[in-house]
Amino acid sequence: MAIANVKNSSAVSEQPAPGRKSALAMVMTLFFLWGFITCLNNILIPHLKSVFTLSYAEAMLVQTFFFAAYSIFAVPSSKVVDWIGYKWTLVTGLLVMATGSLGFIPAAMTPSFPLFLIALAIIAAGMTILQVAANPYVVALGPVKTGSSRMNLASAFNSFGTTIAPYVGSLLILGGIPLTALEVSRLSAPALHAYQVQQAAVVKLPYFVIAAILVAFAIAMAMYKLPKMEAYSPSIALQSEHGPSLWHQRHLLLAVVAIFFYVGAEVSVGSFLVNYLSQPYIGNITEKTAAMYVALYWGGLMVGRIFGAGITQKLRPGPVLGVAAIIAACLVVVSIFSFGPLAMWSIIAVGLFNSIMWPNIYTLGLLGLGKLTNRGSSLLMTGVIGGALLPLVQGFVADHIGIHHAFVVPALCYVYICYFGFKGSKIRHPQRAAITVGGL
Repeated sequence: MAIANVKNSSAVSEQPAPGRKSALAMVMTLFFLWGFITCLNNILIPHLKSVFTLSYAEAMLVQTFFFAAYSIFAVPSSKVVDWIGYKWTLVTGLLVMATGSLGFIPAAMTPSFPLFLIALAIIAAGMTILQVAANPYVVALGPVKTGSSRMNLASAFNSFGTTIAPYVGSLLILGGIPLTALEVSRLSAPALHAYQVQQAAVVKLPYFVIAAILVAFAIAMAMYKLPKMEAYSPSIALQSEHGPSLWHQRHLLLAVVAIFFYVGAEVSVGSFLVNYLSQPYIGNITEKTAAMYVALYWGGLMVGRIFGAGITQKLRPGPVLGVAAIIAACLVVVSIFSFGPLAMWSIIAVGLFNSIMWPNIYTLGLLGLGKLTNRGSSLLMTGVIGGALLPLVQGFVADHIGIHHAFVVPALCYVYICYFGFKGSKIRHPQRAAITVGGL
């Protein structure tokens, strides 16, 4: 995509274009929607685990199928943006998500765990299309120097969705009292089928409503005149004798790994919280009550991102990221080696320090990419597969050594994120850089 040169673009990029504020509000609503839907997985996991009497590792297939779709569809999604532009890519993503949400109805009627996984993968495919367009679009909707701040603010809306989703999901999905694994094992085949149909049916109405909302929003987005944007180009664009290449951008490649470990850690903690907090030696509460506390974990992300939008205007995002990772790792370790309220609240507090990780890693990874930004954005999205693999790893660990000590998996993830914040995010060859600003 075309990039304007410094002579005619610097002034443009610093001035708000007509409609940009309303466009930002419109796109931020998308952040809320996909945050809400993603976080419902944390409620689905204990519910489906109970309905189909799954092990921890089997239950984590929910996240495996969901986040694996990101890595599969991330690169093709950048091509979609090139073909039909930001606006129609957003509309397409919403409609694909709606299709996946409707897939929950036949999955619940059967009932079939594999069908649930397929429906989740379709939702995630639409969400990937949505994010590959929405993330760089938010960064492009204003001055380069405040791109990280806008990403933090947009991410706060995402976290608002993740905050209320556990509460809504606990009321609509975890309202009943499921049978224990022993009681289920004693049911006859017809009785077991009837029980699974009854329990699985509770997800039909919530996901039908979600599909209706997504379709309505797709129609509204199609009718809305979004400002047209060229590819986002940060203020430092790397130049090369043979032309720019993504594979020569060390900071971008390390950012992909950071996204892998961040999403893996965030999803792992969130996925296990309901089961973890309901343990007698941790919270000793019901799963429905535990889901309410999960809202506090995601609420910490929302609060942190609101403050992060201001902090990253004054402090460099790399060191801020590194400090947050250190604190998050320490909190997980405290939870691993403690019991009762200390173990419970220390793991919930991790959400507050997760808050600035995604937006800071994302903007640090895109620094200097210029006309490669759309491709860089899609490459960063492939790192989201960490949310597919690491919860599964933690599930296997939990099945073998217990859910309590299985949190060593996210603790190790934060060690790498700390390295990326302080060292890996730095561009290696500033002497070859030239100052340019994208056509914003």
